[in-house]
Amino acid sequence: MKSLGARNNVLVKIVSKGPLNILILFICAAWLIPSLGLFVSSFRPAHLILSTGWWRAFKTPFTFTLENYKKVLTTAGMGRSFINSLIITIPATVMPILIAAFAAYAFAWMKFPGRDFLFLLVVALLVVPIQMTLIPVLTLFNKLRLTGTFLGIWIAHTGYGLPFAVYLLRNFIGELPEEMFESARLDGASHYTIFLHLVLPTSIPALSSLAIFQFMWVWNDLLVALIYLGGNPTVSPMPLSISNLVNSYGAGWEYLTSAAFISMVLPIVIFFSLQKYFVRGILAGSVKG
Repeated sequence: MKSLGARNNVLVKIVSKGPLNILILFICAAWLIPSLGLFVSSFRPAHLILSTGWWRAFKTPFTFTLENYKKVLTTAGMGRSFINSLIITIPATVMPILIAAFAAYAFAWMKFPGRDFLFLLVVALLVVPIQMTLIPVLTLFNKLRLTGTFLGIWIAHTGYGLPFAVYLLRNFIGELPEEMFESARLDGASHYTIFLHLVLPTSIPALSSLAIFQFMWVWNDLLVALIYLGGNPTVSPMPLSISNLVNSYGAGWEYLTSAAFISMVLPIVIFFSLQKYFVRGILAGSVKG
């Protein structure tokens, strides 16, 4: 009788969650089907992409080709742009996270005059539109000769990413047990030792989730790269190169599918590699009511 009751309870739970599961499957399909269509179209000739839907590619005779990828990786210079995106994204992800981690620890556990005011000022910067800063920062970069350089784009992305990074990490680090810090101080540990050996190891979920956010934003950024790098092809990242594939007469549009999918591969790998920390970091960094 107990086993029968347990089975009934399981069945009731499955039935009660049926609409929710269907909704989740529908949302997943809505996100995955366009990506699948983009992937299939990247292997099709231009005339077939224009005349038939991507789902027709699975009917015989199959007409898949690698010409789009060859064109993008060679003639269009996407290979060089991929390397440029790595050169831009990796430092532009590490720099704000490292600076924000130090600042978040100071805002959470160090006492100094104006601490709360400075933190509120940092949080207020979240609402400042990036577009308002483009002309002043570009003018400054021109004077310092940072326009069109990797150093300039690193500084720009670091500045734009710091407010959110400080806000997220401060909330996470501020929720760490106070007893842990008191014990470390009784043992004679300095702020540097506490930060390096206690705060950083316990903040891996928040750091990982922040790394995903910052990496995705920098990797897919077009506006900041377009303004501060201009038309310099030697430092152009992938979004800028992809936008230049189609000329003013509309030629070259068929290469957008393969170029877009190439740009998607690395962010997908990064996300699935760090996904186990993603939800933990976001929930731990939220403000408790």
